[in-house]
Amino acid sequence: MLDLFLAELYRSFLGLRRYPLDFLGGLVTLSLIFYLLFAGARLLAGPGVEFGARLEGVLVGYLLWTFTLSAYNGLSFVLMEEARTGTLEQLFLTPYGPTRLLLLRQAAGLFGQGVFVLTLGLVLALLTGARPALTPGVLLPALAVLLGGYGLGLLMGSLALLFKRVEQLLGLSQFLLLIPLQAPGEGVWALLPLAPGAALVRGMMAHGTPLEPLPLLLAWANGLAYLLLGLGAFRRAVRRAKARGLLHGY
Repeated sequence: MLDLFLAELYRSFLGLRRYPLDFLGGLVTLSLIFYLLFAGARLLAGPGVEFGARLEGVLVGYLLWTFTLSAYNGLSFVLMEEARTGTLEQLFLTPYGPTRLLLLRQAAGLFGQGVFVLTLGLVLALLTGARPALTPGVLLPALAVLLGGYGLGLLMGSLALLFKRVEQLLGLSQFLLLIPLQAPGEGVWALLPLAPGAALVRGMMAHGTPLEPLPLLLAWANGLAYLLLGLGAFRRAVRRAKARGLLHGY
């Protein structure tokens, strides 16, 4: 397990080193999208308007969305690429098993995505003047959000495994993730994936809200529930794909 994780971590580091233009292009694109939205909102609001903590809240939600996309999109992209190149069956013949291999690959990829999101946050803070607070305690609810993101990624990966081409559905659904990431973490909203943990992260970074045990427990319960749901769906999809002969010769 450890040797597999270290190999995937090294693979992720090599991707960062060998494709710097991809890193820079994504950084410029996402920075421009947020800044244009910010500039448009400030233009509509009129001169002299201060957004205050609302700007920090929106910025934190945007960064969370960017970070969660790596957990949500990564598995589907791997499966579609392996299917496109005809090496999907080899992926499923490894001694580690497909689920363990793919999850460790996604976990190792968080290194590069973490560097990307931190850089994006610094750039947007300079452009907009937002100053979200970054404390070590934020990592706990952020990890709960990632667990939910992996669960949703496994659900989407199940579709990618069975239908091979889900780019359009993936493109649409990744924007729908903004809804739970910006939703309140209370009441019926707490049933949405990612919502309780995202609300905690926004409160801590934008408003200085202290970390309380009960909301944190709810956030982790939400993340684990969607992770288990995604694992169950993916394992069922693997069995169905094997039974239907969908892993070879594509």
